[in-house]
Amino acid sequence: MSTKELDSQYIANTYARFPIELVSGKGSKLYDSEGKEYIDMGTGIGVSIFGVGDEEWVKATTEQLTKLQHTSNLYYTSPCAQLAKLLCEKTGAKKVFFSNSGAEANECAIKAARKYAADKKGVEYNKIITLNNSFHGRTITTLAATGQETFHKDFLPLTEGFLYADAGDIDTIKKYIAEEKVAAVMIETVQGEGGVVPLSQNFVSALSEICKENDVLLVVDEVQTGNGRTGALYGYMKFGVEPDIVSTAKGLGGGLPIGATMLFEKAENVFAPGSHGSTFGGNPVAAAGALNIISRLDEEFLNEVEKKNDYIISELSACEGVKGITGLGLMLGVETVKDVNEVLKACQENGVLPIKAKNKLRLLPPLNISYEDLEKAIEIIKNACV
Repeated sequence: MSTKELDSQYIANTYARFPIELVSGKGSKLYDSEGKEYIDMGTGIGVSIFGVGDEEWVKATTEQLTKLQHTSNLYYTSPCAQLAKLLCEKTGAKKVFFSNSGAEANECAIKAARKYAADKKGVEYNKIITLNNSFHGRTITTLAATGQETFHKDFLPLTEGFLYADAGDIDTIKKYIAEEKVAAVMIETVQGEGGVVPLSQNFVSALSEICKENDVLLVVDEVQTGNGRTGALYGYMKFGVEPDIVSTAKGLGGGLPIGATMLFEKAENVFAPGSHGSTFGGNPVAAAGALNIISRLDEEFLNEVEKKNDYIISELSACEGVKGITGLGLMLGVETVKDVNEVLKACQENGVLPIKAKNKLRLLPPLNISYEDLEKAIEIIKNACV
């Protein structure tokens, strides 16, 4: 049986896969089972931020793999501790909890926010405000946090305690905080699955002030926006605000599953032994890979991400088949005149693999993609749009 036939027969029917079987790659190039070459403009939905087979990352992970591939969190391991130290030094966080995915990182953030409020104000302070059009994960609780009813309808009842407001609607958020028992507000600085839509500076600044004034925690979901993707180490840094909890995953591991929940000063001591845990969280191999990734995301590298952003926007804005471009850094949504699925198909046929978000083409290339590959990919995308 072919891979496609095996997949159809034995894998749960949760994915509408493209008719492409990927088998290998190097850098920003991917190859399918028929030997066709593609330029990767999706990176596994923002995961392989240094592309495929990055030599430094491979060395870091394989060296750790030969020493110790796993131990439980009943013991200390150096990669886990070193990664936590580096994340805290680069962000100002005080403590980090490691998990396996973005949804788990967000679950931890929600638990931390509710426990902080319960300890300080009382257990009735458990409401969390999120934004319409947001996406925070696919567990029952992170689905409840997600402000899109289309993700809710098949899995009711969801976890209670979430309130929703439109992005930019600061008055509704003020009203909720005045009238409800609110523990936290949870946002993405760019709503990725919602169409790659950045929040406004005025809204984020006002939200930060309201949270501080009312001792409501500001939680920032950096699962997709984090780890250099927006041109800053974490997206919130572009807005000049100080969050209380930050979750991240995807690009953090560079291709291995790892999530992190960073706890800043207010929340640093919210957990005690036994109050939260994870079997695989902080796995030494995944942590070694993440340590390599984060150590390389310096100012010079992030400036290059911004230059590539400028290039893409300049090129695509001049394309008559493009209505508009949203996003930050190398996390961009391209609204096309043609149906996005038609554009996607044309890109694939001509050797480029972007993805989509709602009605937009979504571009999430490797952060270190060469200009040669980037220029070729953008030219193919432009041709697909007209």
